Amino acid sequence: MRSDSKIKTEEIKIILATDCGSTTTKAILIQYVEGSYRLTHRGEAPTTVEAPFEDVTRGVLNSILELEELSGHNILDGENIISPAKDDHGVDIYISTSSAGGGLQMMVGGVVKSMTGESAQRAALGAGAIVMDVLASNDGRLYHEKVQRIRQLRPDMILLSGGIDGGTVTHVVELAEILEAANPKPRLGMNYKLPVIYAGNKKATDPVKERLSKITDLITVDNIRPTLEFENLQPSRDKIHDLFMEHVMAQAPGYKKLMSWTDTPIMPTPGAVGEIIKKIAETENITVVGVDIGGATTDVFSVFQGQFNRTVSANLGMSYSVCNVLAESGFNNVARWVPFDMDEADLTNRIGNKMIRPTTVPQSLEALIIEQAIAREALRLSFEQHKEFAVHLKGVQTERTISDAFEQTSSGETLVNLMELDMLVGSGGVLSHAPRRHQAARMLIDAFLPEGITQLAVDSIFMMPQLGILSTIHSEAAVEVFEKDCLIRLGTCIAPVGKTKQDHTVLQYEIYLPNEKITGELISGELKLLPVPYEPIKVHLTPGKGLDVGAGKNESLETKIFGGVVGIILDGRGRQPFNLKNDTKLRVQDLIKWSENTDEYPKQVTHHV
Repeated sequence: MRSDSKIKTEEIKIILATDCGSTTTKAILIQYVEGSYRLTHRGEAPTTVEAPFEDVTRGVLNSILELEELSGHNILDGENIISPAKDDHGVDIYISTSSAGGGLQMMVGGVVKSMTGESAQRAALGAGAIVMDVLASNDGRLYHEKVQRIRQLRPDMILLSGGIDGGTVTHVVELAEILEAANPKPRLGMNYKLPVIYAGNKKATDPVKERLSKITDLITVDNIRPTLEFENLQPSRDKIHDLFMEHVMAQAPGYKKLMSWTDTPIMPTPGAVGEIIKKIAETENITVVGVDIGGATTDVFSVFQGQFNRTVSANLGMSYSVCNVLAESGFNNVARWVPFDMDEADLTNRIGNKMIRPTTVPQSLEALIIEQAIAREALRLSFEQHKEFAVHLKGVQTERTISDAFEQTSSGETLVNLMELDMLVGSGGVLSHAPRRHQAARMLIDAFLPEGITQLAVDSIFMMPQLGILSTIHSEAAVEVFEKDCLIRLGTCIAPVGKTKQDHTVLQYEIYLPNEKITGELISGELKLLPVPYEPIKVHLTPGKGLDVGAGKNESLETKIFGGVVGIILDGRGRQPFNLKNDTKLRVQDLIKWSENTDEYPKQVTHHV
């Protein structure tokens, strides 16, 4: 790391960024070319945290060597990164993110599970952690069960909150006593104490210190919930990042060396993806939902009403945890997306094979269709979990006694309003590397069921983590590369909402292209694709009787929308509720018709029926 940690943004012309994933380390080179920042080259290599190397920097150097080969630009002098850049040598800044070694695993605690417990969870998730468990006074577990659970989990760190400033201290102290009795040990490194962040009622700070300062590395920060009306997550998130670097990363093989190379602290990969999602929502003043579907977990990010939320569905993924997707959604929910008869035993065997060989990709059209059916369910279930968690603050503007609060189990109202959603961004292998972009668009639409008018996009090569950390030091460069090189603009989905009758018109549309005007109507149950490139297009939309396309029930709407590499998808399949037909033959007919209308798969799909 440079001695002059303050780097002037105007001096940054060549940026090197890496993301050390659990299996692959990805390096990208961003350069200032002809007046704008662009991604110029990308290299990757296997991550080397585990034996035989046990040194993360080997994989980093290998990915940079590939960059050098592809770009012809010298970055390394032996094992040193040349900095600052001069002529065709070196880079101005080097930054990195990481989820190698299992990422950041945390446990959080709060007095009331649905209030301070959830606020603590939001703080940890926003910092890029996987939350292993939420400990609360009212979580229904007995004292000894809580102690046993803490000992069993061995998290990387614990975030303890509870109580508003000046409120009762008893329950917070009780939580500290449970931690004291458990005397938890960290997952990595035996020679240091487990970091515990206390972000609760100021009045309870001394009694909490008394119980925990000797057996843990206790740090206190501002209360996460100083009043019922206000959530103060940033101090906790900042401290989680610091401790992630000092403790967790310092224990992982080779990270100390890597930390000495980077110009800014290493950031957990999901935390960095959250940063770029927040930045885009802020700079474009839009509401965004982003999803990253991986082999083991699916992360969902959202910004609604200026509030950022992230959830991790730690048991829903496409390889290591693909069995959980089937178990949680059920065979029928997966099979409903497959346009041919499928045997339950056959599906179970295919899924078992995927778990045994997680890096395999589908070798036939049939296998691809089944994998994308499973992806729809993983995405749908993850989004359901996200909606339950992304809520207005609970306990606000209602008079209640403490006993009422303890009984409160119902969630606040969800912030997720799909009619307000401007952009849906997909990332992860199954979406970014789908053989046809039309398939990615269909998976996003079928899983998230966007309402009204929604832009669809995917991350081209999964560079959102590197751009996320870059946005914290040079937001202009990050946003520019995100817009020009990272996002593949799929197009726009237009979906009227409300109760529909069969064979009724749900939408009349007029689309004004540069050289022609397209007019038509959408019938209920129909899915149509209009191939229109990525450019602003004026549209006039009139919803069917009792329906809403964004301007209110029965209200026409004139606005500008964008096409994309797929185009404009008109979805007349209804939303409240969205149902596929129960009769297998009729459902398969619908699926084949929708596939053909949206150019999703090659036409030979029909030979299965």
